[in-house]
Amino acid sequence: MGDSHLRKRSFQLAGHRTSVALEPEFWAVLEATASRRGRSLAGLVTEIDTARAGTDRPLASALRVFALAEKD
Repeated sequence: MGDSHLRKRSFQLAGHRTSVALEPEFWAVLEATASRRGRSLAGLVTEIDTARAGTDRPLASALRVFALAEKD
């Protein structure tokens, strides 16, 4: 299975542009969570990025783990 099923989004984080590729199902959970919290998707991603600071976890992994926790 290739990466063709991934959807890429770009964000401005800590003053620089970064792109993250995730499966559409993860983006859907993240978008719903942001909406439920009254935040933009970029704001939620920034929050998750800040929380992972000091860890070795890549942003894409942090977003997936967050989405899985929200899904429960």
